[in-house]
Amino acid sequence: MGDFPTTARVVIIGGGLVGVSSLYHLAKAGWTDCVLLEKNELTAGSTWHAAGNCPSFSTSWAVMNMQRYSLGLYKGLAEEVDYPMNYHVTGSIRLAHGPNRMMEFERAKSMGRYQGLDLEVIGLDDVKDRYPFIELHDLAGALYDPDDGDIDPAQLTQALAKGARAMGARIERFCPATGVSRENGEWIVHTDKGDIHCEKVVNAAGYYAQRVGEWFKPFGGRTVPMAVMSHQYFLTEEIPELKAWTLEQGHKVPLLRDVDSSYYLRQDKYGLNLGPYERNCKAHWITPDDPMPEDFSFQLYPDDLERLEWYIEDAMARVPMLGSAGVGRVINGPIPYAPDGLPLVGPMPGVPNAYEACVFTFGITQGGGAGKVLAEWVTEGETEWDMWACDPRRYTDYTDADHCVAKAVETYGHEYAMHFPWHTWPAGRDRKRSPLHDRMLAQGAVMGVYNGWERANWFAQPGDDTSEVATQTWDRAGPWQERIREECEAVRDGCGVIAISGFTRLKVEGPGARDHVDSLTASRLPPEGRIGLVYFPDSRGRILTEMSCLVHGDGDVGLITAAAAQWHDAEVLRRTAPEGVTVSDHSAEVECLLVTGPKARDVLGPLTDADLSLPWLSVQYDTHVAGKPCALIRVSFAGELGWELHCATEDAPAIYDAVLGAGAKPFGMWALNSLRIEKGYRSWKGDLSTDYTLLQGGLDRFLDLEKPADFPGKAALQAEGQGGPSKRFVALRVEAGDQDAPYMSTLWHGGEVVGETTSGAWGYRVGHSVALGMLRADLATPGTELEVDIFGRKCPAVVQPDGPIWDPKNERLRA
Repeated sequence: MGDFPTTARVVIIGGGLVGVSSLYHLAKAGWTDCVLLEKNELTAGSTWHAAGNCPSFSTSWAVMNMQRYSLGLYKGLAEEVDYPMNYHVTGSIRLAHGPNRMMEFERAKSMGRYQGLDLEVIGLDDVKDRYPFIELHDLAGALYDPDDGDIDPAQLTQALAKGARAMGARIERFCPATGVSRENGEWIVHTDKGDIHCEKVVNAAGYYAQRVGEWFKPFGGRTVPMAVMSHQYFLTEEIPELKAWTLEQGHKVPLLRDVDSSYYLRQDKYGLNLGPYERNCKAHWITPDDPMPEDFSFQLYPDDLERLEWYIEDAMARVPMLGSAGVGRVINGPIPYAPDGLPLVGPMPGVPNAYEACVFTFGITQGGGAGKVLAEWVTEGETEWDMWACDPRRYTDYTDADHCVAKAVETYGHEYAMHFPWHTWPAGRDRKRSPLHDRMLAQGAVMGVYNGWERANWFAQPGDDTSEVATQTWDRAGPWQERIREECEAVRDGCGVIAISGFTRLKVEGPGARDHVDSLTASRLPPEGRIGLVYFPDSRGRILTEMSCLVHGDGDVGLITAAAAQWHDAEVLRRTAPEGVTVSDHSAEVECLLVTGPKARDVLGPLTDADLSLPWLSVQYDTHVAGKPCALIRVSFAGELGWELHCATEDAPAIYDAVLGAGAKPFGMWALNSLRIEKGYRSWKGDLSTDYTLLQGGLDRFLDLEKPADFPGKAALQAEGQGGPSKRFVALRVEAGDQDAPYMSTLWHGGEVVGETTSGAWGYRVGHSVALGMLRADLATPGTELEVDIFGRKCPAVVQPDGPIWDPKNERLRA
């Protein structure tokens, strides 16, 4: 007991792969005074029973980065720490049953090649050559990943643990954390062996993360958004035919994934491992008669192979030798799921100096990268790659238990599903509805979800196909296409109205509030009575976030930002707020209607006492629309004459009805996306992310790099300004065919990759496909001819002049 550590710089709670990887990477960063607590033995929990598959494949840029790093780390880890590991790089084959899946593979191949991965789309002859035991019925092709394979999770964890210990980090096994408290700005982690005082703490508790998360609620925390799913796979007995082939060839067969049928099939010694993700899946520990046990460290659920019957039969038809061997062992263990199936890695929402590295569904292949990312968050406060896809703050207050279970069941049952641009997942809906919701449904609104808020994506007419099946396409064409065109044309020629429910609204108040905001942004704050976009850099000058700013005085600043940025941006403002300055959230109190189009003044004029002659970017607070109090802000994300109407939530129906009655046409988010892309307006965490600096993002006109205030990244941006950015934001005219460029489509010039798109859509006002992107600076000149890789087709594109493609002089905005 005398050797028990009573102080540490960081305490990590949880000794699975991700927790140990976090410790290893912290030590590698020079933070060796760190302690990991494990209630049992290392790997207890999900790690020990994990299948150990190691794909690099993902259609998430952030997740692919994380997995790519992991596989590179694992290849050299055994030699680095002198700990032998069973790591088999067998390659993998993902099967496609139709053209949509082949298009997804082409997209993943392009993304992978950009990251240095040798993904390859192959035909059926190549599939048979690489996997001779397969039947090819109903297949269209496949994706081959030469870096895929499998690793022993326990050996991997122990290797990382050995490396961490060798650098000076501590691991305390059989030492459960029992709670946390806070004193004099530091954390105290309580254990049965004693207390540890530390600067920072990490929740890496796997499927116990929600229970550990409850300890942080008194300090500003929330319930960790997750559920625990039962994942079942089985190992066959030895198969003589497979053994003979393996001995003859000197290697194992590739890992096989039939993603349309939803299972993986992997060689395990001389047998096979079949792991389905079944639609009729099961969540555990969600009802009073099935409580989470205090300790489930090395336990499993009872076998339940009946759930897998269809998948087993399908796999035996695909690889008949699977049916020639008996079942050797069944593994049915718990796996944590966040609502979207991606992990939580980053700052714990609302809690100072606390972090999460938990809820990993594919923790083995992501564990190495997760440790790297977590260590960067802890030691630097920012990460090399933009990791918003895995940031715990992406979820806010709508993720109650029912929502988490519904989404986990949906996500697990569609683990290999394609994420089509027009498709919205039906589970866990209607968490936040505006008072206009029923009105919009009656008008034909087809809804989407934005930070839990239901917003209209498009408005269907009688007879339009609004089924989920209709949305399962990468193509632009669908029942929505004509409606989006009509909505865009209404905004172009007349007047449209859209309800943008759930805008994040933050107030910074107290002595020095204006100076505090000014110290965080590289932009000039607008004068009172005006609104302006302000950009917040990180320490490297990268784009942390964008907010619309309204200064009411030295002690009162209002900020409006994206719905999804609610908890992220509040933390940006709070974490360095001086004493006496508060940040409060008023998002749920206000509704926003955008009324926009060349006839917007005609529509609003008879309804309001506001002065509609005031210029673009002007703000009027004490006005009325349809007799209801309203603030009018003369801006339009659609790029037309327009005003945002900000009113009390309960007053929105009367105002909405009046605006419609005066001739406005409702339009949805999909039309707004098309309209904003034509104007070159950036979207947060698409065009605006920490993968790019403010200068690369083409935001120069919003910046004042010489202003007196010292803001994060000032020196980095000034240096970049002198040397010039390596990339430049561009708008492209694209000959796109049937699909528009999705996020992270590669840009080609002269046979080499020179950039990537950040968003794309058909421009209904300009009559062609438009993409926004980042391009090598020397090529970012108007008229440069490029190619955009859109689902494997290289489509011609031309760099457009700097500024909006539609209404380049902003004459319509200022009318």
